[in-house]
Amino acid sequence: MDYVKLGRSGLRVSPLCLGTMNFGPYTSDDDSYAIMDRALELGINFFDTANVYGWKLGEGITENIIGRWFAKGGGRREKTVLATKLNGAMSEWPNDAKLSALNIRRACDASLKRLQTDYIDIYQAHHVDRDTPYDEFWEAMDVLRQQGKIVYVGSSNFAGWHIAKAQEAATRRGSFGLTSEQSHYNLLTRTVELEVLPACQDYGLGVIPWSPLAGGLLGGILRKIDKGRSANERMVTELEKHRDKIEQYEKFCDDLGEDPAHVGLAWLLAQPAVTAPIIGPRTMEQLDGTMRTLEIKLDEQALTRLDEIFPGHRPAPEDYAW
Repeated sequence: MDYVKLGRSGLRVSPLCLGTMNFGPYTSDDDSYAIMDRALELGINFFDTANVYGWKLGEGITENIIGRWFAKGGGRREKTVLATKLNGAMSEWPNDAKLSALNIRRACDASLKRLQTDYIDIYQAHHVDRDTPYDEFWEAMDVLRQQGKIVYVGSSNFAGWHIAKAQEAATRRGSFGLTSEQSHYNLLTRTVELEVLPACQDYGLGVIPWSPLAGGLLGGILRKIDKGRSANERMVTELEKHRDKIEQYEKFCDDLGEDPAHVGLAWLLAQPAVTAPIIGPRTMEQLDGTMRTLEIKLDEQALTRLDEIFPGHRPAPEDYAW
């Protein structure tokens, strides 16, 4: 495994990040443990989760699964760069959500308990909180760092100007600021190229794309349907909206002799500022298959063809002005 630095930090992570959102709702505890064990065997040391995953209010199902896995010992916690997130509601009470200093303190302690660890490597704001000033946010995060409960701070779903405001507020305080940004980014969804990616490059944040295969649209969906695999209503609607592009894409992947899922991930790894796309395997077979991604190197001709199929954006304002 060739490890890469996360943004401007000295932290080294695998170029694929194990997403755990399926653990609990779709993947059993035992299968989740096996997938995490296998990830470490493959050299994947970067795991991402969130306090709301499991999608039962306040239960933190996925964090609890990871915590029970850490409790098995064997160096599991020490080998893992653990990222979790806060912002979503964990109860119906008003201060059990968002990014107030009070919720940051409470949410961190609750995640640590569920995860059965005494520190979080990357503590991420799952979304912006327009009601909390960044000075309050950074004061609370700095306290957690001083207490040894977190090491780095990351963002998720921030706009470029949110990243700029957060970083400037951190600079005024003498804080390190954000280390990473987790964004919705794939061949079909390229809006972040306008301002988020340039902001991340300028401020030295590593980008962690979520939904790198557009919810399965870039994972060879036409091939799977041809083989009799069913698709849900949302997927069918999205497929019809993008059918022409998907047909061209899968034909291009056939010409390359590669699986569409692997090409989609390899494309992300070729983009500026991207550190590690989040993969969310439900099974061991899916995890093992994804490793082929790291062997694919797309040349300029291939990258140009993908841009022709899925037009992207130049950085703003050049995308819409001179």
